[in-house]
Amino acid sequence: MALTDADVQKQIKHMVAFIEQEANERVEEILAKGEEEFNIEKGRLVQTHRVKIMDYYEKKEKQIEQHKKIQMSQLKNQARLKVLMARDDMVTGFYQLLEPKVTIRCRQQDVDVVQAAVNKNISIYKETVKSNITVRVDQDHFLPSDICGGIEVYNSNGKIKVSNTLESRLDLVAQQMMPEIREILFGSNPNRKFLD
Repeated sequence: MALTDADVQKQIKHMVAFIEQEANERVEEILAKGEEEFNIEKGRLVQTHRVKIMDYYEKKEKQIEQHKKIQMSQLKNQARLKVLMARDDMVTGFYQLLEPKVTIRCRQQDVDVVQAAVNKNISIYKETVKSNITVRVDQDHFLPSDICGGIEVYNSNGKIKVSNTLESRLDLVAQQMMPEIREILFGSNPNRKFLD
């Protein structure tokens, strides 16, 4: 049995249709697989970058938190030093006056700190001097707010004053250092007998 041209054409068409169908299925399969791989890769990249971004912001949050802790620690230390300085200024003033009644003047913003320090320092003074003292923080007259801090202690009638402000201490140090400053600026003078 010989095949006629029509049968051959029919078989060729059938084979071409089969090959085209196979090719289309293969193309769809390749496209589907490519899309699936693309989605997997895209998901992996998105996840990787999401993790990087989250890590970055976690580090930033930790840095901010650490910075806040450092600032809080510095503020606490400054407050503690302020209290210690007020206490030292106060006790020094009490010792210099040795009066039974004293009045303290401070900056208006330091009143609470000074009042707290007064309560602690009275007992220290009483133990050391073995004498009672009455302390009043002046609520009517304040030191200028532009000074750096400190207190002034007055006796009961206000005639004797001990100034323990930073400015007064710097003036005292400047006067004490005057001979050294003079020598640095102008050199030593062989004719000078007194070095004050």
